[in-house]
Amino acid sequence: MTTANAAVQPQWSSRLMFIIAATGAAVGLGNIWKFPYIMGQNGGGAFMLMYLLCILLIGIPVLMAEVMIGRRGRQSPGLSVKALAIEAKVNPLWQIAGWMGLVGGFLILSFYSVIAGWAFAYVSKAAQNSFAGQSASDIGAMFGQFSADLSSLLLWTTLVIVLTCVVVARGVKQGLEQVIRWMMPALYLLLIGLAIYAGLTGDFAKALHFMFAPDFSKLSVSGMLIALGHAFFTLSLASGVMITYGAYMPGRVSIARTSIWIALADTSVALIAAMVIYPIVFAHNLDAGQGPGLIFVTLPVAFGQMPGGQLVGTLFFVMLVFAAFTSTIAMIESVVAWLTQAKGFSRVRACVLSGIVLWCLSLLTVFSFSGASWTQWQFHFVGKEVNNLFEIIDHLTSDIMLPLGGLAIAIFAGWKVQQHASREELNTSPVAYSIWLFCIRWFTPVAIVAVFLNLTGVL
Repeated sequence: MTTANAAVQPQWSSRLMFIIAATGAAVGLGNIWKFPYIMGQNGGGAFMLMYLLCILLIGIPVLMAEVMIGRRGRQSPGLSVKALAIEAKVNPLWQIAGWMGLVGGFLILSFYSVIAGWAFAYVSKAAQNSFAGQSASDIGAMFGQFSADLSSLLLWTTLVIVLTCVVVARGVKQGLEQVIRWMMPALYLLLIGLAIYAGLTGDFAKALHFMFAPDFSKLSVSGMLIALGHAFFTLSLASGVMITYGAYMPGRVSIARTSIWIALADTSVALIAAMVIYPIVFAHNLDAGQGPGLIFVTLPVAFGQMPGGQLVGTLFFVMLVFAAFTSTIAMIESVVAWLTQAKGFSRVRACVLSGIVLWCLSLLTVFSFSGASWTQWQFHFVGKEVNNLFEIIDHLTSDIMLPLGGLAIAIFAGWKVQQHASREELNTSPVAYSIWLFCIRWFTPVAIVAVFLNLTGVL
């Protein structure tokens, strides 16, 4: 039985809409930008096999826990955790787990919106055929000049934030649902179309071998932990998003089945994206493990050389924009929900305030990339060398706040939430519930601790 707040909360119109929305929240730059290059750096098929295993054993159990907390609490992350803590008669300070996710997600959005702005800008560059006839050094210089251009970064970042706030201000059904309803199918169609094109014109055989013929000699312990960490982060766990979206989930919908569908859909996007990128990369003798520049530097070289590269490049970056945008609206929704519930703000006023604060925070990343001297802080920060404010925020959120928040959520859901409450919400078979309980109590916390120790340089 959910809390009394259920009656005043909006809800997704259907189970399918919740799956589409939650998949949109999970699918983002990490699937299309990050997954291909970290797989390229960590053993190809062996890394992918480890990643899929971690999705199954860690990602899905934590996703189920967060959606369960959200649906039973029917509020923003911190308030939902607090409601379940009170119901279980445990210390209400457990709500810190929810607040950590909300704050961490908002801080991530402060630099995510800047990177999403890059994707918007590169749609224009690709459409203008700016990559044609350019060498790798030329493309690299183009990206370097763009990412250091203060006015361009401010323009595109502002555009992303304004569009995000406009959509979220319209509400769950009129705003989030209406955009996600057509954007996610369009994303899949673009992905599949580009994958077919890449298969016909690129080195598809080499790409398939790289992805599906695991060579475990190339997978290090560090690579295994990176796979585990990416499986955790790619589902937008511990960022407040899934608890917030779970709060809008209809009570009759199965949490277990929908969580599995979300994980499958999110993973399929990452795999199809890799099948778009690798054939193109291998056909042009480029480096699959290039790193973060794979999308904005390496691939544009190929787009500039291939037949139809102008159209293909444009569609690719449009797809990247869709992926980024579905995540930005999800990440800001948690803060907007808290302002409307706890502070009594109207939805429009909450979006305006959130957007202004977000824009101010994004300046830390914008000025970091543009080279402002006051953002350049070089020091050793919790196991990692950081060089500017952007790297500090990125490391603080992705490598520290999210793992700790995820660990707290796992412990809270597994050990503090009353079992009759989690059984009632999950509403699955006794065997499935026992498997989930074992994973969330034992396997998941140990794995998250291992990731945290690795990312902070202890392990």
